[in-house]
Amino acid sequence: MFSARWQIDAKFGQKQTVLELMRKWEREIGSQVNIADLKFQIMTGSIGAREATIETHHQVESLARLEEFFAKIGKIDAHTKWGKEMEPYVVSGSSLWQIFRVVE
Repeated sequence: MFSARWQIDAKFGQKQTVLELMRKWEREIGSQVNIADLKFQIMTGSIGAREATIETHHQVESLARLEEFFAKIGKIDAHTKWGKEMEPYVVSGSSLWQIFRVVE
C-alpha cells in the first residue's frame, strides 16, 4: 500500500480560492477516475507546517494503480483546463509529489 501526496503552496491571500478549486477538481475530474476509491483527502498546513501549504493524499494499493490514475487524468481535457485555472493562485514551482510506502 502507498500514500501518494501532492503538495502546493497558495499565494498569500489565495488559500481559500485554491481550496475551492481543489474541491472543484475532486467533483469534476476526480469523480471521472474514481477518486473515492483512493481515499482522497485534502489537507492544509496547521502546526509545524506552512499555512499556505495544501496537500492531497491518495491511497493506492500499488504503484501500477498510481500510474493508471496518472494516465487517466492526463487524458481528461478538463484536468488541463483546471491546471490553467489554478495557476494564478499558487506559488510557481511549489508543486511536489511524494510517494510513501504504508507500513502495516
